[in-house]
Amino acid sequence: MRSAVALFVILLVVWLLLSGHYTQMLIGIGVLCCAFVVWLAWRMRIVDPEGIPIQLLPRAPRYLPWLAKEVFLANVDVAKRCLSPGRPDISPELFDVETSQHSDLGRVLYANSITLTPGTVSIRVHGRKITVHAIAEEVADALRGGEMDRRVTRFEGLGS
Repeated sequence: MRSAVALFVILLVVWLLLSGHYTQMLIGIGVLCCAFVVWLAWRMRIVDPEGIPIQLLPRAPRYLPWLAKEVFLANVDVAKRCLSPGRPDISPELFDVETSQHSDLGRVLYANSITLTPGTVSIRVHGRKITVHAIAEEVADALRGGEMDRRVTRFEGLGS
């Protein structure tokens, strides 16, 4: 039920922001439309904690700034590799990393975090492994070190 209420609130906020008009009639139509969409989603059984992961919100302020910092540092690293004079320091590598997440949502968050970080792309999630393409061996080694895996597991709520 919490996920349905969260979905309704998110839809209504988006409706109001995109509308730009705040008359009683438009707000009423927005409420009715959002309620109808939530009802449809509920009937389709797609409203669940993985689809609307509101349980992650309390831990987001710790994880998202760290991820933003990693994305920035990786951008700088990729720019240096590509813009360095002479031959770029690029040695692509394809490898698997183990995951310590306990849910599909956690593994998807980990795979998406890898892909958001420039220089790495998650290619496939299979079981408890993610196949990753990295721009260089040093980038691959940093990912194998497990810092991002540990942080995503903490973000998921199951790590220390």
